[in-house]
Amino acid sequence: MNYTVKEKEAFMREALKEAEIALENDEIPIGCVIVKDGEIIGRGHNAREELQRAVMHAEIMAIENANASEESWRLLDCTLFVTIEPCVMCSGAIGLARIPNVVYGAKNQKFGAAGSLYDILTDERLNHRVEVETGVLESECAAIMQDFFRTRRKK
Repeated sequence: MNYTVKEKEAFMREALKEAEIALENDEIPIGCVIVKDGEIIGRGHNAREELQRAVMHAEIMAIENANASEESWRLLDCTLFVTIEPCVMCSGAIGLARIPNVVYGAKNQKFGAAGSLYDILTDERLNHRVEVETGVLESECAAIMQDFFRTRRKK
């Protein structure tokens, strides 16, 4: 991961744009982009309600988009930027796609599998480990989630 702080923040802002799309569709606002050689090759946002598919998390959608872009299931030399720490399912998919780098904004204390509840991405028992960086635009990434759930509780 040889991106500057400014570049990482720019890519996380793109992931936040994806989270805004999810929010517009009354989905949990998580967004994701996958970057290779400084270019976005995959985008995704939560779309479980929209598509009525349980697995349509932001990371899964971005991985599928990047697989199509690369015409390969292997996403080597890529970095995945996601607004919220990946869950168990998404962490597994990241490993299976062979994505070597993950950058996420805010922790997910209830479902996180990249350091909070579990640490799947760096587990030495697995054959693929991922370099993880946290805290990029953390307050912005956390705020969109907090606002969403605050609004939902009021309803």
